[in-house]
Amino acid sequence: MIASVSGRVAAIGPDSAVVEVGGVGLQVSCAPGTLASLRPGELVTLATSLVVREDSLTLYGFVDDDERQVFELVQTVTGIGPRLAQAMLAVHSPDALRRAVMTEDLVALTKVPGVGRKGAQRIVLELKDRIGPPRGGTGTGSPGVRTRVPEASDWQSQVHAALIGLGWTGRDADEAVSVVATQILDGQIVDAQTIDITDVPDISVLLKAALRSLSRA
Repeated sequence: MIASVSGRVAAIGPDSAVVEVGGVGLQVSCAPGTLASLRPGELVTLATSLVVREDSLTLYGFVDDDERQVFELVQTVTGIGPRLAQAMLAVHSPDALRRAVMTEDLVALTKVPGVGRKGAQRIVLELKDRIGPPRGGTGTGSPGVRTRVPEASDWQSQVHAALIGLGWTGRDADEAVSVVATQILDGQIVDAQTIDITDVPDISVLLKAALRSLSRA
């Protein structure tokens, strides 16, 4: 198992980054919040999980070991694979997932695209005795935590790409990004953080806002 990678960021795409390690460029699939913290040319260390399939080897990257552990744990739930596990961490921080499972908050769990009510019930049933209580960490997407983020045009493209990766249509993604942009200009509250055009929260917060707008549509 590849537990972590350390190297220089060679490139950043809509849903992955290339990290140069020992002269080899490793493509690492990451959630939008993780990608938002990366910059081309900078040195980075990511916790990783290697998912092996008959026709592919996919390396998933995370800001810390806690995210990786939750990513691997939720995949033990019947019907949840790595892509859905990554989507869960794109919407919720590790502690938010723990809290949702421990309190049986099905509404929070069904905010993840691809997780319906029955799926949420299965997650609670299979993880409640194993996921543990919130740890008070500051992983990606935790309320009150800000990360270094791109300029406006960059966050729009990243949120749009993340929505496409989560299964929404291009039209849905366009409309959701437009709604979030309006919220930024209006200074509305999102996840206990005031979105201001001069103080844009991290990508995970913006992605949550976009998903909320789609769920209300």
